[in-house]
Amino acid sequence: MNKAEKLICLVLGGVLAWYLFVQSPKEAKVRAEYAKAQAEAVAAQQAESQSAPAVAEAAPEEPVSPVADIAPKSPDIPEEIVVLENDELRLELSTWGGVVKKAMLKKYAQGRGAVSEENPAVEFDFSKSPLGQLGNAVVGYAVASRSATEVVFVNGGDMRKVSLADNYLVKYDDSLAAKETTLSLGLMTMGASKNDILSVDSWALDAGKGKEGVIHHCEGDSPLKGYLVGGLSGGCSGSKNAAGLPASARVSYPGEQRWIALKNRFFVTALVSTTAQNKGFDSVIARDTAAAAYRPKSVSAKAVLNVGEGAGIKEMTSVFYVGPKKQALLWDLGMKDVMEFGMWRWICYPVVWALNLFNNLIPNYGVAIILLTILVRVLFWPLTHKSTVGMKKMQEIQPLMKEIQAKYKDNPQRLQQETWALYKEKKVNPMSSCLPMLVQIPVFIALFNVLRSAVELRYAPFLWIGDLSEPEALFASWFPFGGLNILPILMAATMALQSALTPSTGDKNQQKMMMVFMPIMMLFMFYSFPSALSLYWTLSQVFSIVQMWLIRRKTAKSSVEVLTPEVVDAPITRQMRRHG
Repeated sequence: MNKAEKLICLVLGGVLAWYLFVQSPKEAKVRAEYAKAQAEAVAAQQAESQSAPAVAEAAPEEPVSPVADIAPKSPDIPEEIVVLENDELRLELSTWGGVVKKAMLKKYAQGRGAVSEENPAVEFDFSKSPLGQLGNAVVGYAVASRSATEVVFVNGGDMRKVSLADNYLVKYDDSLAAKETTLSLGLMTMGASKNDILSVDSWALDAGKGKEGVIHHCEGDSPLKGYLVGGLSGGCSGSKNAAGLPASARVSYPGEQRWIALKNRFFVTALVSTTAQNKGFDSVIARDTAAAAYRPKSVSAKAVLNVGEGAGIKEMTSVFYVGPKKQALLWDLGMKDVMEFGMWRWICYPVVWALNLFNNLIPNYGVAIILLTILVRVLFWPLTHKSTVGMKKMQEIQPLMKEIQAKYKDNPQRLQQETWALYKEKKVNPMSSCLPMLVQIPVFIALFNVLRSAVELRYAPFLWIGDLSEPEALFASWFPFGGLNILPILMAATMALQSALTPSTGDKNQQKMMMVFMPIMMLFMFYSFPSALSLYWTLSQVFSIVQMWLIRRKTAKSSVEVLTPEVVDAPITRQMRRHG
């Protein structure tokens, strides 16, 4: 391992250590202080309300905000459940408000394997925050007409038509007299996995600096950030003591929004569009009260809408998406940023496309990852080949380098000149070994972003792996740390072997130290990551080892051919002919 590689490894290790021991605790402290301030504010408000004099009850009522938390009063008429269904979704709607109380994703099972009676489909329970709830009043509707994918509700002059379309879309057509109202997006819950997340995204028409764009509300300076904690795979990771925190918190985010999405690791419920003016949203985040450390349990939201000025009935059309966090579907809706690929989106999008292409050819995402690994290695083969050959040449000229260093040790300027002259003479580029590693870092980060949250990998099996989106967790009841994960161990072993085969121009003891330090660090990092990521990185290193072995073999063969003297018959002289 040369100096450039050591520098890169040390920088990466330093960045990791800084994040784990400095930045992450700092973020957790900020979130804890923010949550503590919120809890103190709630407690102070409750104490003030309890100590207020009795005459305060006679004070004039203040106008109620359309997003105020008011327990809706049930209508006097009996509730009726209406079912809409297609190949993708099954919705249960209530005549109390014309809202969706349950949504079933018919193609996605709750557990491993296909959807069956023993393994039912994924179901969203919106009963606590119904999808499509208008305002705080619950209107009792009658069913005017219905079909398999459409129902019309009426109550006097009010009318609601709910339509179920392809690609997990739910459309609301409303006739209402209100100028301002709220529209509920339903509710999203956190999964049980350590790698799960719970977040809110929106496309703000003023995202800062006079520009519009996506806002991930578990990042930046969003007031929701302190409540949206992600798992090991991303989001606002970290932990804090939940003692004294309220069971739920209500946070408002003002400003006109194009769309709003509630999401966990694999699924999304979103207000895709509305003909009314979206002035912001109000969100309620509930925590897991059974957990000692803070962990969000659910998030709901209501969009604040300006339907229009003037008297009379107004028409409003709103479209919701209730489905998987799938790139192809979200892309068509203008919501591709829900995938949260960040600055690496230009690599992530083709990676997802390639994964699905390979899976269509051979229906197994484990095989698709292998083919993707081969594709990446083939694309980078010329670069890595040139780098490995360059490192081999650097190793070969080390004796000459030592001679120059000894000869000009007291003249740094001449030493540098002679060193570069040697590089030029031997056609060696000392930076050639750095470029492949630097170029592949964005690819690796992009794969990390894709493989951690691709719904395609959810419960995808491969060989002994039951779920590529999770660690292997073999013999979980016998082994600590959540079970035995074989792939991270193989990854660490192949990394050590790759380091041993890499031509070194530095100190042998330092190389041995890096052979031990880097694999242990990567094993620690990857042990709880999705097995798909460990599978990719292990295979990538195996291909690197094969590539290095081929180059070493070719180089050794060439050296033997050069060093083996050619046997040439001695010339026959006149004297030899006379004596012969």
